[in-house]
Amino acid sequence: MKVLGIETSCDETGVAVYDTENGLLSHTLYSQVKLHAEYGGVVPELASRDHIQKLTPLIHEVTENAGLTLADLDGIAYTRGPGLMGALLVGSALGRSLALSLGVPAIGVHHMEGHLLAPMLENPAPEFPFVALLVSGGHTQLMSVTGIGKYELLGQSLDDAVGEAFDKTAHLLGLGYPGGPALAKLAEQGDVSRFHFPRPMTDRQGLDFSFSGLKTFAMNTLKSHAEEENIEAHIAAAFQQAVVDTLIIKCRRAMDETGFNNLVVAGGVGANQALREKLRSEMQNRDIEVFFPQPAFCTDNGAMIAYAGALRLQAGQHDDEDFSGKPRWPMAELSPVTVL
Repeated sequence: MKVLGIETSCDETGVAVYDTENGLLSHTLYSQVKLHAEYGGVVPELASRDHIQKLTPLIHEVTENAGLTLADLDGIAYTRGPGLMGALLVGSALGRSLALSLGVPAIGVHHMEGHLLAPMLENPAPEFPFVALLVSGGHTQLMSVTGIGKYELLGQSLDDAVGEAFDKTAHLLGLGYPGGPALAKLAEQGDVSRFHFPRPMTDRQGLDFSFSGLKTFAMNTLKSHAEEENIEAHIAAAFQQAVVDTLIIKCRRAMDETGFNNLVVAGGVGANQALREKLRSEMQNRDIEVFFPQPAFCTDNGAMIAYAGALRLQAGQHDDEDFSGKPRWPMAELSPVTVL
């Protein structure tokens, strides 16, 4: 089954073709980073307009690169939510229209399920059950995963998501957009031992997170040491280390609580090299295998949507005529896939 995947939840236009027999055939991504950089963040209306301009050419590009025509497609998957409503409607409307014109089924994919399943595109792929750490600009969650659509929320951020905390702290340090990668790069020039940032909510039981206080701590540290040489790099290093340590502590607890031996890390922050290296080292000492998507599939992309959609279409699931976006969409509402 050859499925076209369309991702337009925020500021990246991703398109891919996944074949249930032969794997990922082709994928492409257009990033709107330059478009939004001068505003210091995503402007929803501009994002929607850019998706409209870029989506159709990217669909033709990805099908051609896969050696296919539109008539060869067996299904269409598109991101239905969560995300920016206008951006979601662009992908939903085009995806459903294309499916109707081709006479093939279509399905709206949960954006975070796409991220959660992205490591399945790698070799080796994780086996069920596993704990999933979802870390992105809008989400920080720990999930127990026992099958496709069989997700139990173990813990989540009570305020800022970890990616949001990275971006806010980067802005505080005068870095550009997107802030996360810029802060990580600056942290390489800092002394991680110069400051000790708190590891929020690690002194109590539970698997929830809180990252908003780290930004405030960084702001106060910057004010108190404004004249110190290389202060921004030292703060970046200390901030990043605090985030990484906090995520690792919570992952350890989740693995102990579930008794699982596999840990999946997905979402944009999953590309952070400090997190990858320290988490792998920590879990290796506990005989736990850690799975990451390749960096290109950590950020929003069409491949994860094509894959997640193909699994559900192959199991006989598809959407009805309603194709409205879901800017807020709890993963608990997803139905399990029982036949693959």
